[in-house]
Amino acid sequence: MKAIRVHATGGPEVLRVEEVPAPTPARGEALVKIEAAGVNFTDIYYRLGWTKAALPFTVGVEAAGTVAAVGPEVTGFEPGERVVYTGPLGAYAEQAAVPAWRLVRVPRGIDARTAAAAMLQGMTAHYLSHSTYPLKAGDTALVHAAAGGVGLLLVQMAKMRGARVIGTVSTEAKARLARDAGADEVIDYTQADFEAEVRRLTGGRGVQVVYDSVGKTTFDKSLNCLAPRGYLVLFGQASGPVPPVDPQVLNQKGSLFLTRPTLGNYTATPDELNARAGDVLGWVAAGRLRLRIERTFRLAEAAEAQRLLASRGTTGKLLLVPS
Repeated sequence: MKAIRVHATGGPEVLRVEEVPAPTPARGEALVKIEAAGVNFTDIYYRLGWTKAALPFTVGVEAAGTVAAVGPEVTGFEPGERVVYTGPLGAYAEQAAVPAWRLVRVPRGIDARTAAAAMLQGMTAHYLSHSTYPLKAGDTALVHAAAGGVGLLLVQMAKMRGARVIGTVSTEAKARLARDAGADEVIDYTQADFEAEVRRLTGGRGVQVVYDSVGKTTFDKSLNCLAPRGYLVLFGQASGPVPPVDPQVLNQKGSLFLTRPTLGNYTATPDELNARAGDVLGWVAAGRLRLRIERTFRLAEAAEAQRLLASRGTTGKLLLVPS
């Protein structure tokens, strides 16, 4: 089978299409024939070596397809079932062996591409808005990259929770997408200082939570946007890692909270995984949550897909299709 392999960390050029043996599902695993794989910043972090993995490895942590075979001691899944998953490496390939407990059944009415587009980013938006800082009516949230893949879903979920949403974007086209998703106010950070605008829009009070996937270039101003006892939820680092932080700064700026969550810790058990995925996929199936698939690439175009994602010029989900 074909897979995208990394033998040394580095730029997009290290992503190589190779012919490799098809995996055999071990005890507790299922073999998934992949129909669509998500392209995520997590994949870039692995490729750069910011997130460690033993070399060589197959890139990708999210895919949808059908169960081709099951290993020993797997119950609850049979060959031919439509499934989606996120977590284990190996999704940039034609097949992947996945722990069966990580699989989620795809509801009727949702195709593989939609399922792959919804899983990681949808559950990320879900844990951010429902668990890390559970939004409530009366809260104001600042969402950076509000027209990105997670951003568009997070804006919608924040509005479901009754919050006021301020989004940041870099173009007028992205501003329209963020508004269409429900953002109450949108700031083009290339035209205005987002910190000053947030203070103006909140009457100087600040916001209860900042959801920040950008990292290095937004971090300091994100802290300054918070109301006393507010939460800075740093869930990505698209502009690079944040330098070390003196915790005393959190005290000085109003007894603030800082957290760096990751999806794995919010889907750590089968019950939590299925509850979170069930909400997301159920909302998509019911039309309550709108997805935006911006572009689909062939497996051999993985490097191009990652370059586009890293440019921060995307406004939705990127997918790889093996065939």
